[in-house]
Amino acid sequence: MKIGIIGIGGLGTMGIKLAKSLGHTVYAISSSEHKEKLAKEKGADFFVNAKCPKSMAEYAGSCDLILNTVSADHEVSFYIGLLRTSGNIV
Repeated sequence: MKIGIIGIGGLGTMGIKLAKSLGHTVYAISSSEHKEKLAKEKGADFFVNAKCPKSMAEYAGSCDLILNTVSADHEVSFYIGLLRTSGNIV
């Protein structure tokens, strides 16, 4: 399964480690470009910069599941384009 993790903080990095340990392909999704190194160190296969339209387009339709770990107010529908058909955001 291809799993996207939104929010590369404490919970997000745990999500990356768990998904990777279960054998999934992991997409770290963050609006903070400097989180890429941390995400890859924790096991992410790919990094999606949510502030970069080119990055969002490159990974469009990639994820079967997106785990949203962001606690701040944000527009979750912004990430729908990263889902495959019949994918889910939780």
